[in-house]
Amino acid sequence: MRRVFVLLAVLCVCDGVRFGQLCSGNSANSQRTSDKWGRGNYGARRGDRLHKGLDIVCSDGSIVYAPFDVTLNGRVTVYNDPTKAAINSGINLSGQGLCFKLFYVQPDRTSGMVRAGQRLGVMLPMQSVYPGITSHIHVQMCDRSDPTSHF
Repeated sequence: MRRVFVLLAVLCVCDGVRFGQLCSGNSANSQRTSDKWGRGNYGARRGDRLHKGLDIVCSDGSIVYAPFDVTLNGRVTVYNDPTKAAINSGINLSGQGLCFKLFYVQPDRTSGMVRAGQRLGVMLPMQSVYPGITSHIHVQMCDRSDPTSHF
């Protein structure tokens, strides 16, 4: 008797997903490098913990766009620290097989759908909390995995 084995490959629809422009003034989604507050790459040291997101440069007050068609899944509270109230907002999103959060964004709304390139909200005033930092949107996957391959 002859046996035949069939290998099946499962490809996640999210494997080839690339984020479109997130912030006005940064069409290339340039990443925050190093400043007096640290580095913006995934896994960068934050004292005794590791940075679980990727920081994309965005000037305070800039328009934030949907990187592809997304579903808005509610507001995110970034901090439990009242001294950071000015930047204590974000949005939870899903689309293209991905679930992710954008921190330091005042969303225009928190439910429904937004098409690729349409406005999601506005970048909050990061300089008012962290003077001298490279202002940025923090992109964090819902499972806290590394988002870098999507940029």
